[in-house]
Amino acid sequence: MLRVIFSQRRQGQALDLEAVEMAMRSALHRAGAAALTELLQFPAPAAEQRRIPCPCGQQAHDRELRSKPVLTAVGPVEVSRPYYVCPHCHAGRFPVDAELDIERTEFSPGVRRIQARVGQEAPFDQGREQMEVLAGLEVTAKSVERTAEAIGEDLAQRQGEQSRKALQWDLPVVAGEPIPILYVQMDGAGVPVVKKETVGRPGKIEGQPARTREVKLGCVFTQTTWDKRGYPIRDADSTTYTGAIATAPAFGQRLYREAWKRGWSRAQKKVVMGDGAEWIRNLTAEHFPGAVQIVDLYHARQHLWEVARTLHPNDAVKQKAWMTIHQKRLLDKGKIERLVRVLRAIRPTNPEVAEKLRTEADYFERNAERMRYPKFRRQHLFVGSGVIEAGCKTVIGSRLKRSGMFWAVRGANAILALRCCHLNGRSEDYWESRRAA
Repeated sequence: MLRVIFSQRRQGQALDLEAVEMAMRSALHRAGAAALTELLQFPAPAAEQRRIPCPCGQQAHDRELRSKPVLTAVGPVEVSRPYYVCPHCHAGRFPVDAELDIERTEFSPGVRRIQARVGQEAPFDQGREQMEVLAGLEVTAKSVERTAEAIGEDLAQRQGEQSRKALQWDLPVVAGEPIPILYVQMDGAGVPVVKKETVGRPGKIEGQPARTREVKLGCVFTQTTWDKRGYPIRDADSTTYTGAIATAPAFGQRLYREAWKRGWSRAQKKVVMGDGAEWIRNLTAEHFPGAVQIVDLYHARQHLWEVARTLHPNDAVKQKAWMTIHQKRLLDKGKIERLVRVLRAIRPTNPEVAEKLRTEADYFERNAERMRYPKFRRQHLFVGSGVIEAGCKTVIGSRLKRSGMFWAVRGANAILALRCCHLNGRSEDYWESRRAA
């Protein structure tokens, strides 16, 4: 192909630069694959290396050299390496595969890293197309899916082990400068899942099954300063995430470890924010005692809007008028006890309305100390959970909630682990740990 291109060029024909680029890339890939294949021809073991320890406790014997095709970043190659068999348990082993990190896979570490990157970013078929166009590698959408999920599962498993160890032993204080203000925010978002993942789970509509599972997402970020009007300014590039479809206790362990890694012990002021849900209150009490607790102002306003809609159904004017009075005079000024008294003083005749008012009054009463918004603002603290709300869109929505997507919990958690690792800037740390293992 290159000979034809140069011949046409000498004849003065127009140069198709893109065609030349792609031809050159293919030629270089073929040359690289040939060189890599030569490098991966391992010789038969020497006499003293013909027996190796077997996991069963016996010795595995060298049998022969066997070849294996592997797709690498420069194209397909052949790996030839020694094959050992244990005469006692009859298990076969390829020690070189473990050394090269190609056990039970036909993809090199470099290709798997690309698959994990594109798989966490976009639908798997789009990832396949990106690999073909950008890297000249032909793979299937299913291989992108399987590889990305396998890497994500390995990453999540390592993180889980670290989280469990974090609770079993006292974590060392992370060295560094004091942090003026460190925030922990958490929230939940529903992700569409396949039917088997919702068996026995009630849906939001009475009598209908659930169609989603909740992803619990947490973020940690820092604040050093505020603007001229006293509004807080989040430190640039300081936000990291952790999230999964998990029980509240399991998620609490993950978030605790992330906060500790980010310098929780060095924070001069510690703030935990959420929507006032019971599971958030419980996790805060268990893992972050002593922190300033704030209920997101916008979630609190949503609860007040629920009251307005309950009292004045189908009357937007009255709803807005009621909200204006009680939001500006009571909620925004942190006068929660007065707001609770107002709600409890209403005596509707409809039992359902009465129950709704009782539920909302209880919500505000439970979270009264977390709603002292003027006090928090005087300390130049955030009172809105915009960071975690944006995180739910960036980490979860943009990848897991696209049209037509339905996930298994296992696959969703794997992709979430990859996305958090990537967005936290820790992908290189993960791959370095694999090389060191």
